[in-house]
Amino acid sequence: MLTGLSHLAHDARAWPFEQARNLLARLVRVRLAGEGRGQATALIATGKVGEALAAFPALAAAPVVFQTGYGASGLPHIGTFNEVARTTVVRNAFRALTEDAVRTRLISFSDDMDGLRKVPDNVPNREALAEDLGKPLTRVRDPFGEYDSFAAHNNARMRAFLDRHGFDYEFLSSTDCYATGLFDATLRVMLERFDQVQAVMLPTLGPERRATYSPFLPISPTTGRVLQVPTLERDVARGTIVFEDEDGRRTETPVTGGAVKLQWKPDWACRWTALGVDYEMAGKDLIESVKVSSRICTILGGTPPEGFNFELFLDQDNQKISKSKGNGLTLEEWERYGAPESLVYYLFQSPKSAKKLSFDVIPKAADEYLQQLDAYNRPLSDDSAARPVNPLDNPVWSVHDGAPPAKGSPVSFSLLLNLVSAANASDKAILWGFINRQFPDAAPENEPLLDRLTAYALHYYEDFVRPAKRFRTPDDRERAAMEDLLARLRALPEGHHDAEAIQNEVYAAGKEAGFEPLRAWFTALYEVLLGQSQGPRFGSFAAIFGLPETMALIERALAGADLSAVEG
Repeated sequence: MLTGLSHLAHDARAWPFEQARNLLARLVRVRLAGEGRGQATALIATGKVGEALAAFPALAAAPVVFQTGYGASGLPHIGTFNEVARTTVVRNAFRALTEDAVRTRLISFSDDMDGLRKVPDNVPNREALAEDLGKPLTRVRDPFGEYDSFAAHNNARMRAFLDRHGFDYEFLSSTDCYATGLFDATLRVMLERFDQVQAVMLPTLGPERRATYSPFLPISPTTGRVLQVPTLERDVARGTIVFEDEDGRRTETPVTGGAVKLQWKPDWACRWTALGVDYEMAGKDLIESVKVSSRICTILGGTPPEGFNFELFLDQDNQKISKSKGNGLTLEEWERYGAPESLVYYLFQSPKSAKKLSFDVIPKAADEYLQQLDAYNRPLSDDSAARPVNPLDNPVWSVHDGAPPAKGSPVSFSLLLNLVSAANASDKAILWGFINRQFPDAAPENEPLLDRLTAYALHYYEDFVRPAKRFRTPDDRERAAMEDLLARLRALPEGHHDAEAIQNEVYAAGKEAGFEPLRAWFTALYEVLLGQSQGPRFGSFAAIFGLPETMALIERALAGADLSAVEG
């Protein structure tokens, strides 16, 4: 229960809380009328959300429905997961704002009745799939041979990932919603108001498509394919349409019971109306589609949901990610190299900016997440002049559904990566041996996040860092500075593990050698000793790796040893 947080949620500036306040304002507009609407708005504006909900029970009379959509035509990717994750953080912000006085539902909806338009590039048995082109995805054979249909396979992959990460959601299948009659009443209204829907849709289409467009896509009784054909006749009383089947025969079919599906914009509007959707976000590329679907939703007697438009995701080549192409990261790939928490953190940040979904973003996301978790758990300043900090504005509150862990990791992900490199580590036990030099009481049992990070670091280093390493020899100034640093480190007390003291000596050696800015000095250390241009705080690295080992690394570099060979 997210209780006792309404005042913080009311004042929080993070984007999910802005969305939550917009959603609450929508409830007031939709569920109240007359003076009650103004009174409730006035109470909420002053932060008295609880009083407004108590005074106007109609606001909480029905659940607030959040929805996310998933196109089942390809394997799930992080872009798909993103919609559930981001919608969940808005849902939790709304729960905090209303202190769970309003029930909420999150529907994960699969568009699995769509016809298969093209064969994805990243699946086996593509020839078999080609034979099923045009059929609803729930009637297309599973190319992997594991499920009854391609849609069932992709739906299972999606649900398994959401389940592993503890999302609270209800899964709905488009095929089931049409076939079981859940959409029947709204489909009949669509048939009755056919001309009004056409008046919205036709101006958005080109001349050729406009000539044959119908919001209803009948399923051919002879071929089983979803047909893009005009509606020739309509019988509102009977609830049927007439179309020309693929064999040329005029065929009458009901618009109910799964005999037809809707074109996707009318389908979106139908879904909003039939399910009573209150909130759904969408990508920036769908802004105009949202507007069109909202107009149709109003025609059908519904109220368009509150929404939010996020920027698109790009792959390593700055191309839009696509399920059918399989570019960008898969859900499983991020899980191999980074903590799920870091993924949700990455998705949380700057949703209105385009974001790359490639392997190189994982280390930075991991360390930023750890920094934010440390900040959340850090005691507030006792200085009364300090500006109060709203804990709900820290991303980790949203990442962890309002219950962040009490501790993070004493070692950063980037430091672990460099420790793997310098120590030639091949398993977690080697890393833990070095970690315990700096943190003798740390163990997998009491530092579970750190233990997971060591596994991620081993995988990431082996697959991405090692192949990209490029060691170089130091120039004369760098060599002199490294010799000076070596002398300074030798002068430290034996068994010294104070990271700050070591860092001070590194600074001193760089300044003495005239490096300006000092960043050039650290870049030289990383490139010569670790074979890369960036690295962690050097003092922290040396403290964990050990002074003798760090000095030996520098000595080998000065002696011209092949450090890549030493690592291998």
